[in-house]
Amino acid sequence: MRVVRGIFSLVLSICLLLVYQQPAGAFCGFYVAKADSKLYNQASQVVIARNGGSEALLQADRTVLTMANDYQGDVKDFALVVPVPVILQEEQVHVGNPEVIARLDAFSAPRLVEYFDPDPCQVYKRENEIFSNAPQESLENRRVGKKGDSLGVTVENQFSVGEYDILILSAKESDGLERWLRNNGYKIPRGASQLLRPYIRQKMKFFVAKVNLSEYDRTGFNSLRPLMMAYESPKFMLPIRLGMINGQGSQDLIVYLLSPKGQTELTNYRTVKIPSNVELPEYLPTVFNDFYKSMFSRSYEKEGKKVAFVEYVWNMAGCDPCAANPLNREELRQAGVFWLNSPQGNNVFITRLHVRYDRQHFPEDLKFQETGNQQFFQGRYIIRHPYQGESSCNAAAEYQKQVRQRQETEVQTLANLTGWNVNDIRQRVKFVEVKPVPWWRSLWN
Repeated sequence: MRVVRGIFSLVLSICLLLVYQQPAGAFCGFYVAKADSKLYNQASQVVIARNGGSEALLQADRTVLTMANDYQGDVKDFALVVPVPVILQEEQVHVGNPEVIARLDAFSAPRLVEYFDPDPCQVYKRENEIFSNAPQESLENRRVGKKGDSLGVTVENQFSVGEYDILILSAKESDGLERWLRNNGYKIPRGASQLLRPYIRQKMKFFVAKVNLSEYDRTGFNSLRPLMMAYESPKFMLPIRLGMINGQGSQDLIVYLLSPKGQTELTNYRTVKIPSNVELPEYLPTVFNDFYKSMFSRSYEKEGKKVAFVEYVWNMAGCDPCAANPLNREELRQAGVFWLNSPQGNNVFITRLHVRYDRQHFPEDLKFQETGNQQFFQGRYIIRHPYQGESSCNAAAEYQKQVRQRQETEVQTLANLTGWNVNDIRQRVKFVEVKPVPWWRSLWN
């Protein structure tokens, strides 16, 4: 478990009265922590930048797909097989920057924020303030293509990009493709042909990548970098079934979908928003990672394990609150955003989907569609700190009663979201003491 970072202790005096009255309004508090992809032991990350085309601009459906490899093991055993709708040329494939995916993750991660109640005996003006705040042979020497002819496999293209040797294959039969891959040194699981068969029927091609060990050693990187591919196709989908071959139980997948139009949605699975904008006990920053994982798992179970969760939908032009700064133009370009110099300009809408999938509940690949929906959403969890100073007015006692009721509601909310024992939660909460108003105060005042 990682330690929750960035817990702030300063008290913000601006906008607090507004926040007290409207906790779901504009952000006037502190960002505390985020639930990024590192919460999960194995969380695959994919970035899809997509512009669905325009007859007026004579543009076809364009897609840039980036796959972040979470491969754990000896790189000599690495093999990636991804169905693709077209035959890719060398210039359509690129090795990406892993830091850009980390930036997308940080920007869109569910976040915990905190507010501080004002002195109930004072009246605050509403103010606005802006915060800036052993070498193998290279692919070229191997020339493996012709060996597949008798198995119904054709090497449509082959090239090297960075530390990867890449083949683009077509196949007539899934059994032949599986045998061909094994014969050519690709360590794929037994039984892969069953999952390869539907893609062959759809006449899709296969993007096959293997690590060139000598080139990998030369790069000096400690892990495999993301692979990017750019293509034109009306198919807007993400193949996940092949990833289930090695999977032990369910797998987590986080997809960052970038569009100039608005939110991106799934068409073949139900999509629900992660529970959000709830107030939780003060101690939550110390257990935020445990909280989010428990809440996600409980929501996943309640929804029958058959849904994708929306964790963030926003325009990249800003954020409120910002878990991390929006990506700049160069970072967006590296993320695959290709329309920055088009009439759509800087309009980049990000949708973050979190899918936990297995063979039983996700029998189909993910199919998407772009929409014009530009309504914002974020996974946001709120801590409201009670006022701790001295107060000597009749309003203070009423405030203490309200806080005491609020704290009990926060306890119940946390228990309902996570399934944690409500009594265990209560023991960790420092409930506000409700002090009676002295009888003589109303006499003298």
